[in-house]
Amino acid sequence: MIEKKNIKINPNLFNFINTEVLSDLDINKEDFWHGVSHIVDVYYKKNNDLLNHRKNLQSKINDWYVARRLKDIDLEDYKKFLKEINYIVSEGPEFKITTSNVDKEISTICGPQLVVPITNARFALNAVNARWGSFYDALYGTDALGDMPEGKSYNSKRGARVIKFAKSHLDKFAPLLNSSWNEINKIQLIDNKIILSCPNNSNINLENNDQVIGWRLNEESVLSEIILKKNNLHCRILINPNAAIGKNDLANIADILIESAISTILDCEDSVATVDADDKILAYRNWLGLVKGNLQAKFKKNNQVVTRKLNEDIKFISKKGSEELLKTRSLMLIRNVGHLMTTPAILTKDNQEIGEGIMDAILTTLIATLDFKKLANKNSEHKSIYIVKPKMHGPEEVQFTDELFSAVENLLHLPNSTIKIGIMDEERRTSVNLKECIRAAKSRVAFINTGFLDRTGDEIHTGMKAGSFLKKTDMKNAPWISSYENRNVKIGLECGLQGKAQIGKGMWAMPDLMGEMMKQKIGHPKSGANCAWVPSPTAATLHALHYHEVDVKEVQNHIIKNKLSSSLDNLLTLPLLKGQNLSEDEVMREVENNTQGILGYVVRWIDQGIGCSKVLDINNIGLMEDRATCRISSQALANWIEHGIVSKDQVLKAFIKMAKVVDKQNINDTKYIPMTNNENSIAFKAAKDLVFDGLNQPSGYTEPILHRRRLEFKLQNNYDNIS
Repeated sequence: MIEKKNIKINPNLFNFINTEVLSDLDINKEDFWHGVSHIVDVYYKKNNDLLNHRKNLQSKINDWYVARRLKDIDLEDYKKFLKEINYIVSEGPEFKITTSNVDKEISTICGPQLVVPITNARFALNAVNARWGSFYDALYGTDALGDMPEGKSYNSKRGARVIKFAKSHLDKFAPLLNSSWNEINKIQLIDNKIILSCPNNSNINLENNDQVIGWRLNEESVLSEIILKKNNLHCRILINPNAAIGKNDLANIADILIESAISTILDCEDSVATVDADDKILAYRNWLGLVKGNLQAKFKKNNQVVTRKLNEDIKFISKKGSEELLKTRSLMLIRNVGHLMTTPAILTKDNQEIGEGIMDAILTTLIATLDFKKLANKNSEHKSIYIVKPKMHGPEEVQFTDELFSAVENLLHLPNSTIKIGIMDEERRTSVNLKECIRAAKSRVAFINTGFLDRTGDEIHTGMKAGSFLKKTDMKNAPWISSYENRNVKIGLECGLQGKAQIGKGMWAMPDLMGEMMKQKIGHPKSGANCAWVPSPTAATLHALHYHEVDVKEVQNHIIKNKLSSSLDNLLTLPLLKGQNLSEDEVMREVENNTQGILGYVVRWIDQGIGCSKVLDINNIGLMEDRATCRISSQALANWIEHGIVSKDQVLKAFIKMAKVVDKQNINDTKYIPMTNNENSIAFKAAKDLVFDGLNQPSGYTEPILHRRRLEFKLQNNYDNIS
């Protein structure tokens, strides 16, 4: 370890920062590391104090529940108690956030958001490049039309259905006067004006001609695309009579490109498995490549080596005749880790691991400043940095993050509030005190969101001693969920987030079920949320259609005008079984569903270092799994064991049974290590730990066990780095 003032730095990390980052910045290396040491000196202890406060609150809540076991919880007494221990804090006067220099992707464009593991360069590039998606491909290759394509060769009948559907959507996006897009047989540029024609009318106008913002020409100066706009989202209609689709199309339309993933969260947290210094360097190096714009990934596709790199912004001609740029990349946000975990990459002078979140704040910000030196393809037009901060418990932890960000800004000589914060409303104490959480960082807030899985995990752990909780599927229909979702939007709008920040909703976890997503996820913009998570670029293209149909600003104005209420009492009502008698069959189905999900996720995390992937569930449906899904499943089982719904022995037998199922589901994975009859399987041990020691895990988090077991696996297999 390399010593600098009061810290010790892993030499690989030290050399990476010095040679690959600081060398391109006007920052003295010695001053930088001394500044890092100063931040650690101040914030290491504060971080630990906050974690101890979490423990103390949980201990008091546990004691309160145990003292009232088998009795109905009186809500007024419960609220009084939570206020006495300062779990519920006093609300201050009304206020509005003062966040400034926010990019339009955050402030005024409503649309899909991707979350992608930063350690996978190919996935990260794919996500950032997903600002635009082919409407035709998204419809053809998914079940969005009601069925999947048959066979590998192109089906012209399905293609015709796709084109008809896409053009019908254009009738909603950019309706025509006295015609429809399916009837258009010619698109021309005449005297700097787009002219649409059909057999019976040579001059068709849009109902709103202002929707045409410009066009592009090919190398022969012939019209190659027109660019439309609705609800601040763009749509590009590609015209090419020589393309496979275009030559057979009435109007020579070759494709329709939808502005899709407006922003992307590059994730250093729940979707990665970064347990040591080399893992973190990989994460930071990929972030560096994305910021600088030179990250590449090579892979084989159809026996050809493909090199993926970032898109370049494209030029188009506006209606005024001026040349302008159209962005082709998502706005990038970086998600740091929370306050809990520590890292061996940097130690205190007493050889204690520092908070990983402290290191993330400093180094991801440092790297992000390289965007400010670029002349083109900038991430932020306003020299802002967007850090999503997860798993904060209440206003004091948000305030800690605000102060930490200020210290980082001072170190790097950045203007105050350069770093914007995304507050993830995924812990119970944050939901209860959301208004005060926003106030604690009111000059930085650029994002709040809800996340059912982590939030449910904390709901169970906080109320672990109160009684047995409902099944996972029933939890979604409990009163607290609707209160949680509605309060998040309502409080965000009351605090002035409209036009300044994102109000987001959680992930659609079934990437293969796009038809169902199209039916359900329109509920997110209808709720007043101006962004929502989707599992893939294709899903982003399809979800974008919802923002064409729903004017989120109008929905938000309705909520603000009518002052719609949402109950704190409902939010605090625990989703307990309360005397419901589950049959033995119901219990075991739930146990097997949870154990199978835990094993399917954990075996990849431990053995292959994969933090997020599509994992088959017990019904062989692919679900996007990350640590949040593992948290709820493990806490649900720990709760049922605690209250005698199921025995530890029954859960163990379910684990053994489901290990065979998971092994079979992964039979074609050449890197997979079977768990069945493998007493040395570290992954199997980790899965058991998550449940059988789930009661003792801080806030029910999975990270401590997963990190410990992953490090054990790497040591056992003599891997310096496997990611």
